[in-house]
Amino acid sequence: MKIGGRSIGPQVPPFVIAEMSGNHSQSLERALDIVDAAAAAGAHGFKIQTYTADTMTLPLSTGDFFIDDEDSLWHGQSLHDLYQVAFTPWEWHAAIFERARERGLVAFSTPFDESAVDFLEDLEVPCYKIASFENAHLPLIRKVASTGKPLVVSTGMATLSELDETVRTARTHGCRDLILLKCTSTYPASPENTNIRTIPHLRELFDCEVGLSDHTLGVGAAVASVALGATVIEKHFTLDRADGGVDSAFSMEPAEMRALVEETERAWQALGGIRYGPLPAEASSMRFRRSVYIAQDVSKGDVLTTRNLRVVRPGYGLPPRHFGSLLGLRVTRDLPMGTAMRWEYLG
Repeated sequence: MKIGGRSIGPQVPPFVIAEMSGNHSQSLERALDIVDAAAAAGAHGFKIQTYTADTMTLPLSTGDFFIDDEDSLWHGQSLHDLYQVAFTPWEWHAAIFERARERGLVAFSTPFDESAVDFLEDLEVPCYKIASFENAHLPLIRKVASTGKPLVVSTGMATLSELDETVRTARTHGCRDLILLKCTSTYPASPENTNIRTIPHLRELFDCEVGLSDHTLGVGAAVASVALGATVIEKHFTLDRADGGVDSAFSMEPAEMRALVEETERAWQALGGIRYGPLPAEASSMRFRRSVYIAQDVSKGDVLTTRNLRVVRPGYGLPPRHFGSLLGLRVTRDLPMGTAMRWEYLG
């Protein structure tokens, strides 16, 4: 499959997406700087989010609409206030997408309601992303699938039956190219809660491309996921965590994004295939194996012993497995120390 002209699948390096989310801190200039930094770091895709506070929730600051979890990054805020700070103004979208395309990035967004899909269609996005919190929002899934564009779905919190319903809904309503991203919806996520062994299971169950939407710190989980078949990696991205921002605490900085791109590609390259025996690249190293050599000068008729025969480097003589069977045999010619042992030297 392809997204924005870029191939996605096991035969190519992982597609790495930099997610800006609300790290623009309500500055278009900063948003464009984040685009530039993502491109310079080697990311392949750049994603934003399309919603407003009013399309996300109700303007209430009490009860269910207030974040009172003391462990939350957003403790003490109402949902409406949080989304008012975090949302990317819709009038910025065209400028952000244009800058991203100029920098060679595949630019797209996560819509959070049907009106956002209509808006993004006018901007001709190449694909859509469904956030974990929306993966059971079947009306939205139907709307996005009906565009016929590739669909990327984060699986955070979804049960297997919910995922099955989501996938069936997407495919029934026009989605041909589907990517499921293993995701843990905690911010940041801990490695022990990441469970990336789910990735090959997702591929087997749903016969689609798979990847990781990663909220852990560092690159370890993402690199490991490539070994398990991840072909897409998504990470939140910012210029500098010290600058703050709603998602800055679990976002990558430019140097980390560069490392992510490089190390996931190395992991992909290292997968190779099932192979035994020396590779062409190892040919010059074969000489550093051990083999059987004459260790002291011997004359014609002398008996080979542990004194005049040894297993040493380099590897041009008989293989070490023959050492024991050579002992006690007589040589048929004079052999100086350093002669690589051959069968023709024996009677």
